[in-house]
Amino acid sequence: MKTPGGSALGIVRTEFRGRPLWALVGEGALGSMRADGITTGDLEALPLNAHRVETLVDHVMTELEAYGADLASTPGGAGWLYAQHVPTRRLVTQLVRKLLALSTWEPFAKAPGPLGLAPYEGFVGLRSNSSREYRAYTVTWSGVAYVLGAAAPYNPLRSAQLRGLPPVSLATAAPSPPSELPQTDVVALSWSSRHAGTLRPVLDELARVGRTSLVIDLATDPADRCPVPEAEGVSLCSPPAALLNVSGNVDRLRLPDDDHVVQVEEHSVHLARLVRLVSVVLETSGGCTQPSWRSLIRTETWLDGVLSTVQPHTVLVSNDTSPLGALAVHTAGRHGINTVHVQHGAWTAESVAWPALHSRDIVVMGGRDVPLAKAWARHPHAEVHVLGQPRFDALAGLDREAQRRYLEHLLASGTRKSPTHTAVWACQPFGPARLAAQADLLLDGLWRADGDWGLVIAPHPAQSADVFASLLRRDGKPLVALADPRVGARSLLAAADALASAYSTCGIEAALLDVPVLEIGSPGERTLGLAEHGLARRCTSSADVVEALSEIPDPHHPATQTAKDGVCRWRGDSAAQVAQLVLRRAGHAMRHTPVHDEAHGTDSGLPQGEGVHAR
Repeated sequence: MKTPGGSALGIVRTEFRGRPLWALVGEGALGSMRADGITTGDLEALPLNAHRVETLVDHVMTELEAYGADLASTPGGAGWLYAQHVPTRRLVTQLVRKLLALSTWEPFAKAPGPLGLAPYEGFVGLRSNSSREYRAYTVTWSGVAYVLGAAAPYNPLRSAQLRGLPPVSLATAAPSPPSELPQTDVVALSWSSRHAGTLRPVLDELARVGRTSLVIDLATDPADRCPVPEAEGVSLCSPPAALLNVSGNVDRLRLPDDDHVVQVEEHSVHLARLVRLVSVVLETSGGCTQPSWRSLIRTETWLDGVLSTVQPHTVLVSNDTSPLGALAVHTAGRHGINTVHVQHGAWTAESVAWPALHSRDIVVMGGRDVPLAKAWARHPHAEVHVLGQPRFDALAGLDREAQRRYLEHLLASGTRKSPTHTAVWACQPFGPARLAAQADLLLDGLWRADGDWGLVIAPHPAQSADVFASLLRRDGKPLVALADPRVGARSLLAAADALASAYSTCGIEAALLDVPVLEIGSPGERTLGLAEHGLARRCTSSADVVEALSEIPDPHHPATQTAKDGVCRWRGDSAAQVAQLVLRRAGHAMRHTPVHDEAHGTDSGLPQGEGVHAR
């Protein structure tokens, strides 16, 4: 963390009346002090027990909900902590990690005491990340001291980074929905290219049997906007640009100090002060992934108008956990509209910011997702359906030869031909340090492997390609190239000799196509867990990469269908299966002519998991 002057901070032990006191000082001052001290960077790098972190985060969130969940609500009755749980939980996680690191550091553990702050440093700042739009908020170390009770007469809530953000709209009147919207059977919400890719095949299938739909495109990043629908009967509607670009105070979250605290190890966190820190995130416009509280209220009013005009029987989403999705499902419920959630990416127990699914019907990809969906379901009548991934229906038709030509073109260097073997790295928008560590592991393994290997980097759709500039300047072996972000890993993986990723969903697609998959990352890093199903090799070192690549030339034995079904049911008819679920659930609520044709491909020979109650 940086002070306003630009120097890094450290924590050093001092004393007050014979009792230990820990102070934030400039890092440069640590070398001249004989007392115990550590830089905040080194402190944050200490290994933590992931399960302990999650347990403490759950504890803080439970106490926070009991303390202040009713402080503010939308006009439609969605509480601030329900709608904004994900950004709140992420900020709480950053706080808990720092508190646990402090408790883990031996000098502090032996002599715990109050933490002093750095004067004038803001309490909420930003961490570095490689996403184009998403802001990785964090609690600064002065913010940690503040929630622990330190006096802070001269510290602002926001860091200099946040205070320097471009100004946004302060409008108060919510825009009205378009008056010309037609009545449709289904409304689908999308604010990510992954949402659009998952839901569009379902809407196309519904259109094929005469059902109409409306896609509400809430994306604020142009790269994530939904393409104009080609199917007749599928309409597209985008709200006014200012809908999600509104900032402003949430006065009800600016609480006075009181005596309510929550314990995190030996630390007493003041809940009123924690709510004040959370208010910084909720007051700042962060686009569709982190809308401000005022933006959410405006969005609810606008969406209310759309649903009243369109009168659908179903709202279809691919995320009902983040603010926009949670709000949409809550709004649909008030209108008596059924909600269907279609899983758009892989799940693991540790992969979600908030383990909660709010829709009535939950469509999951594979058998291993059922226990998670049942555990996370919040709707009292929720049912889980194993129907695969509509976005994967098109995998069988991929042109491997065209993909191979594209890879060879990327890796051709001057007069040199492209390498004999090509690996594709399906990236995630991690922070630069984590990406660099994964790159070192992978590139070193490719360099040491037998044969002539090249690497094509496929950035995540939400990722800035600038973070890979240093890799492209790399001299020698292996050759490295960057794919056009608009192409994406899924348009390359069918032609790859191997696909590497930590937990990109592209790993599942590659496994379904029998492309060798390397799950890379340090031993403690989360992956998709494909290796547990025999669908990947876990690579925690460059030596693991070398060994995995050495086995590729051997006769490849495709994984069993049972192993694949555990991760994703893939028959090429997932969109049709989801469409049929929507139609069956709608039942008598259908307003238009009867279905004149059954969705194709429904006889898959595999139990679909329909009617599996979440409870």
